Amino acid sequence: MNTNILPFEGFSSACVHAGHTQDPNYAHLVPIYASSTFVYDDAEQGMRRFSGQEDGYIYSRWGNPTFREAEQKIAALECFGLQDKNGQALQAEGILQASGMAAITTLLLATLKPGDKILTHFSLYGGTEQIMKNVLPPLGISAVIADLRDASIAAGIIKNDPAIKMIYIETPANPTIQCVDIEVLANTAKEHGLITACDNTFATPYLQQPFKYGVDYIVHSTTKFLNGHGTAIGGVLLGTDIEKMTQHVRLIAKTLGGNANPFDAFLLINGMKTLELRMERHCSNAGKVAGFLQQHPAVAKVNYNGLTSHPDHATAKKQMRHPGAMLSFELKNGLQGGIDFMNKLQMCTRTVSLGTCDTLLSHPASMTHYSVPREERIKYGITDGLIRMSVGIENVNDILKDLEQALQ
Repeated sequence: MNTNILPFEGFSSACVHAGHTQDPNYAHLVPIYASSTFVYDDAEQGMRRFSGQEDGYIYSRWGNPTFREAEQKIAALECFGLQDKNGQALQAEGILQASGMAAITTLLLATLKPGDKILTHFSLYGGTEQIMKNVLPPLGISAVIADLRDASIAAGIIKNDPAIKMIYIETPANPTIQCVDIEVLANTAKEHGLITACDNTFATPYLQQPFKYGVDYIVHSTTKFLNGHGTAIGGVLLGTDIEKMTQHVRLIAKTLGGNANPFDAFLLINGMKTLELRMERHCSNAGKVAGFLQQHPAVAKVNYNGLTSHPDHATAKKQMRHPGAMLSFELKNGLQGGIDFMNKLQMCTRTVSLGTCDTLLSHPASMTHYSVPREERIKYGITDGLIRMSVGIENVNDILKDLEQALQ
């Protein structure tokens, strides 16, 4: 990041300017460095770079100038306005990855070893659940799943199981919009010498900053709200232990090979410039949509942490700037009601994913969770008539009009 400028007072200024270093050719925007490798003036310079005596790029799997700007911008946003234990501006190191799952994989393999356990909760992104269920166990790493909204449950499990080395949280969680108390869980982890990691994809650093509460690592699927336009897949892993991130964790990331690509990084950088503006509109619209759905006779239940009826409303209010843009709701007519509703949509988009400018809706029972046994998904709150909604930035009256006709 360019350190020769005044500290930013506003988050939106950081969205636009943070992480940018003037290009040697004075390009206004960071160029797309579409080069697999980088050259040296002489053999000695190559030796210095490989030995770490000189900063510089070697191979794009290891690092790239376009990646670097995205990494520094996200780190600046997650640390915006925060201080370390010495009262200095908090610093974090980011590693841009090919996807959110690549970032999560790097995190887990860089911090855990055979025999270790992860304590996590039962409402997680499907890919995260799959890696904990199918990929880690053969490596000798397992997950303990509990309702971490009750801090005493977490404390009891940790006390009785010394193999637990990490608390992994996702808040708000997918698709029930459950929230856990980041501060309480981070403090519990510190009391027992555990690592804490938080998936901050749904909230973004504009709505929630897990580093503020003592979390060690943050992951994002940058595909979602950070990019904001559905144009690229990506992920990022951030940590405040700069030495560990730049040495050990980056080595693991380089070796695994889940690096980003320059074009997607470029799209991400430019998407983030409007993050604050987009999130304000997303959240404003979501609140109005949740209120509309709560009163609709075809809707049995609305999961939105901006509603006082949501069980985690107080937790979300404590740690989030706004309740967010994500919600889910249950239709009274169950599976067929969900299918009929999805088929009637006209303006809103039928698709998986989230965080784009347009409103996206999915029906987990017939789409993303079709292969999950009914008893299992219902146990986790994914009912037959559940609809997940990523509220976009369209005129809210048009969103409501489309929902109204689809619910008839």
